[in-house]
Amino acid sequence: MHGDTIRQTYTLVHFGDDSIAYAGRHLHEAEMTLHTHSFVEMAIVVGGAGSHRTQAGLDPLTIGDVVLLRPGVWHGYEECTDLVVHNCCFSAELLHRELAWTREDPLLGHLLWTGPYAGQRRGVLSTHLPEPELAACVEHLDAMSGLAAESLRLHRGDIIARLSLALGHVARAALGEAGTTGATAERVHPSVVEAMRRMEARPAHPWTLTELATDLHLAPGYLVRLFKLATGLPPMAFLSRHRVELAAEQLLHSDRPINAIGESVGWPDPNYFARRFRSHFGLSASAYRSKFARPKALRPVRSSPAADR
Repeated sequence: MHGDTIRQTYTLVHFGDDSIAYAGRHLHEAEMTLHTHSFVEMAIVVGGAGSHRTQAGLDPLTIGDVVLLRPGVWHGYEECTDLVVHNCCFSAELLHRELAWTREDPLLGHLLWTGPYAGQRRGVLSTHLPEPELAACVEHLDAMSGLAAESLRLHRGDIIARLSLALGHVARAALGEAGTTGATAERVHPSVVEAMRRMEARPAHPWTLTELATDLHLAPGYLVRLFKLATGLPPMAFLSRHRVELAAEQLLHSDRPINAIGESVGWPDPNYFARRFRSHFGLSASAYRSKFARPKALRPVRSSPAADR
């Protein structure tokens, strides 16, 4: 992958135009200021100690701790003592295309799609890798990092394979900590996957539970039970999480009016959009843009995955 893989402009971190994924070690000797990004990030502590700041507060970090963050989540590191973090980042496009199959996998689906949304996590999932799982995961990330200088055209499959293997180690740990057994450890019901795809393909559509259930030929109550079993959330709450991520990306990478962004993700009422965005990110949309976006970082907003299928 040639060119700059990861770029940081003030408090916004983003991929270079030629990148789909990144893995590399970073030393934090003091702190890393609060920042955000529009890709999925997995941070694995491989040395030292420190604390991780998110909307939920400040959590201590030790070797083996893993934090996975969905796009748009803001975070930072504090109280660092030679904190070494192995960062693994990959684009939202990669998640919705080559890694779309992971939503049907009970392990990776929990790690990437449902676990960070469940409860009050607001897009953040934390777990811990014991040895030798930590060593095995880092081995794949190091191999992935070694591919950075290679042609993406020739090594795209290798990058995705190493990424999938690394994610597998973390997914097993995360699912084990969640105590997920029995039915929830099985393959996600096809109707839940189809419901996710339909809502993600048309986020601006005024979805209702009744319409979604009718489209899937299911009773609304049964769809809710299936959805909550797989994701911990009812369908409309899952849709809300998806909409705020889309809105955050536009706030970071475009100069569109905030009201227009809200309408484009399915919330034409500015007041309702403001409440939903603040509930998820802990900041108003205007404060989020002011704090994390900078004019130098403005880039075209990606098209929706459905539009490219």
